[in-house]
Amino acid sequence: MNAERIFHSADFFQPSDDEPLRTVVTESPEAVIVAWCVLPGQRIAAHVHPHGQDTWTILAGEGEYLLDATGTTRRVGAGHVVVAHTGCVHGVHNTGAQPLLFVSVVSPAEAGYRPV
Repeated sequence: MNAERIFHSADFFQPSDDEPLRTVVTESPEAVIVAWCVLPGQRIAAHVHPHGQDTWTILAGEGEYLLDATGTTRRVGAGHVVVAHTGCVHGVHNTGAQPLLFVSVVSPAEAGYRPV
């Protein structure tokens, strides 16, 4: 197990013109922590974690956060913390002019992933 317990998020954000990149910061059986960089116009498609929760802390940028399978969204930006409880549909579309940067904590690490 990695003994490191303090990380700087800026070390993990990786922009990609193709699709948003997910970079693992650290993981344990209890949780996986990931840094996301979503460029303007990019989106993370609707999905669920059938066996756990996904909590995002938005550090920079803005976008439309998907709240359900019917397409309901809410604008989110720097300072927001958004929670997708077990089985809740979520995703995001960067509608801003700057990269959308956030840290995701999925708990437990084996929460699963299913596209919607």
